[in-house]
Amino acid sequence: MTEIKGNFRSITVADLAFPPREGGYAKGHETREAILAASLNLLVEEGYQAMSMRRVAAACGMKLGNLTYHFASREDLVRGLLDAVIRAYEIEFAAIVHMPGTPPEERLAEICGLILEDIRTKKTTRVFPELWALSNHDPFVFERVQETYARARAPLVEIVGEMRPDLSEDQRHDLALFISASMEGTTMFAGYEKPFEARMPMIETIAIKSFVDLVRNWEDPEPN
Repeated sequence: MTEIKGNFRSITVADLAFPPREGGYAKGHETREAILAASLNLLVEEGYQAMSMRRVAAACGMKLGNLTYHFASREDLVRGLLDAVIRAYEIEFAAIVHMPGTPPEERLAEICGLILEDIRTKKTTRVFPELWALSNHDPFVFERVQETYARARAPLVEIVGEMRPDLSEDQRHDLALFISASMEGTTMFAGYEKPFEARMPMIETIAIKSFVDLVRNWEDPEPN
């Protein structure tokens, strides 16, 4: 059995990541990326209400009409922003999932360690709870948040399947959802500038051991 020692690599997730540029006008790609970076900064520092099209345009030093050339609406802007945010995580997750010669237990620990460490960043602590609150009342934000977390859970589902090939697809998804939700729930207590931020290293150790043991030993109490 693989021993999980808790000595995880320190990985810093980029704020945003963009798909490879394929043709087109290079300056146009640069402008879109600058717009998304400015949007993220407004969201982190002032919240979703401040991320209006006019505020974003002003932050980029451009006219509103120039902004709408790249993003026709606020919804297009939010969609592009969340795609760039989650793409940055997917790059790191993919590198961990496909680490050669590394047992799945260690890769599960690596991914969980990355997520829990990232929760302590200002960006993550500020952005995601803001979106959670908005998703209660805004169907568009709700759909984007669900899509974002589905993409984030995918590597967990894959690794759980490697650890426990005997589990059904639903069981793998249930365990991945529980692990993801458990980690995200620490944001309000041990995230950036939260009361228990200093205890996050111990919380991380407890969580990772618990998750690995859970997947190793899980038995469905209501088998089909």
